Amino acid sequence: MFRVSIARPVTWTFLSLLLILAWDASGLDLPLARLAGTPMGFPWRDNWFLVHVVHEGARALSWLLLIALALAIRWPFGFLRRLPVRERIQLTLGVLASVLLVSLVKQASATSCPWDLKVFGGVAQHVSHWAWGLRDGGPGGCFPAGHASAGFAFVSGWFVLRRRSHSVAGAWLACALVAGLVLGLGQQLRGAHYVSHTLWTAWLCWMAGLLLDLLMHRSRVRRAAAALHPKLNES
Repeated sequence: MFRVSIARPVTWTFLSLLLILAWDASGLDLPLARLAGTPMGFPWRDNWFLVHVVHEGARALSWLLLIALALAIRWPFGFLRRLPVRERIQLTLGVLASVLLVSLVKQASATSCPWDLKVFGGVAQHVSHWAWGLRDGGPGGCFPAGHASAGFAFVSGWFVLRRRSHSVAGAWLACALVAGLVLGLGQQLRGAHYVSHTLWTAWLCWMAGLLLDLLMHRSRVRRAAAALHPKLNES
C-alpha cells in the first residue's frame, strides 16, 4: 500500500472550483449552445447515435459497471482482488454517492435545459443556475448534467485505487473523466445541457468521492492533522 496525502486532492478540489467559477463568470454557456442550436431547436436532438448509443446505451453500461462493482464486494475479480473488502465497498459507495448528489441538486434546481429556451424555440428565458428559486418560465430541473454523471461518478474510484497502484488509479481517473466529458458533449449537442452543467457534475462527483474517502479514513486524517499541528495532541 502506498502512503497517500490528502493535501493533493484537496488542492485539486479548490483549483478546479476556481476554474469552474471562472467559466461561469465568462458567460460562454449560451454562445456555445448557439453553435449547436437554431431558433427552430437543436438539429442533433433526435440523432440516433446520440440518443440510443451515447445516451441510453451509455447509461445502461454505467449501471452494469456499478452492478459489477457491487458484486465484486463478495466476488472480486481482476485488480479488485488486491483490494480489501472495505475498499471494494468504498468503490461502490463512491459511485452511488456521486449519482445521488447530482440527482439531489437537479431536483432542487429551477434551471431549464437549453432546448427549453425561447431562442431555441422553447418558452424559457436564460437564467443563471446561481439564481436559486428564480423561475425561468421552463420546466427546470436541468442543472447539473445528470447523464454525464454516468461517467463522472466513477472518478471516486481514484481515491480507493491510489492506495494500491498509481498507474491503475490514474488510468481509472482518466477513463472516468473522458467518459463523463463525452457523455456531457453528447447532451450539449442535443441541447440538453450547457458546458457548465457538465463541469459542475464532474466537480460534484469528485467532491462526493473526496468526502466519502475522508469519512472512511477519518482516523488517518486525524493522524495527519495531528502531525501538522502537534498541539492537537494536547487537547
